[in-house]
Amino acid sequence: MITDLPNLLTLSRIIAIPVLLGLVAMNRPEMDAAACVLFIVAAVTDYFDGHLARSRHLQSDLGRMLDPIADKLLVGASLMVLAGLARLPYGALWPAIVILCREILVSGLREYLAGTRINLPVTRLAKWKTGFQMTAIGFLLAGDSTGRLLHMPWLPVGLLGSLMLWIAAVLTLKTGGDYLMAGLRHLGAAGNGKRSAGSAT
Repeated sequence: MITDLPNLLTLSRIIAIPVLLGLVAMNRPEMDAAACVLFIVAAVTDYFDGHLARSRHLQSDLGRMLDPIADKLLVGASLMVLAGLARLPYGALWPAIVILCREILVSGLREYLAGTRINLPVTRLAKWKTGFQMTAIGFLLAGDSTGRLLHMPWLPVGLLGSLMLWIAAVLTLKTGGDYLMAGLRHLGAAGNGKRSAGSAT
């Protein structure tokens, strides 16, 4: 049900997106810090909604549909607003493009394979990718202005965020390639099965 706690946590990530974008658009150090905190809280709910759904046996088709949508909306909206406000320093626009393209690729694969009742499991490397990606976006939302706000102007917040986004992009290419190859193997196996069935009739 939509009112189950895991689903409410998932929905909270979607509801947080316009608030997050509004904070970033204000372009003030304290608002950047607030956007970073809000993004971290939203990202943490991604762990808790899945954990609660499994531990309380509240897994549902609605939750399985909403969870990846909420994740991709949160990441995509955050990267796009940072790009639009020219807040992706040190060439971080390029890893952001790679990450968004990978999300579209994997979403398309999962949607197609769902029709064949084949799942693409999340790998350990993909979890590392997500960790670097979310941490990077949090740093980039905070920006160097947050370092100055906290009286730590020496802290290279933007540089750290960009570096981690580049690392996430490298992991993205690896995991995206793995998912693509797995999907192609499933498609090949399905095609072989159909040909065998056709020759047997």
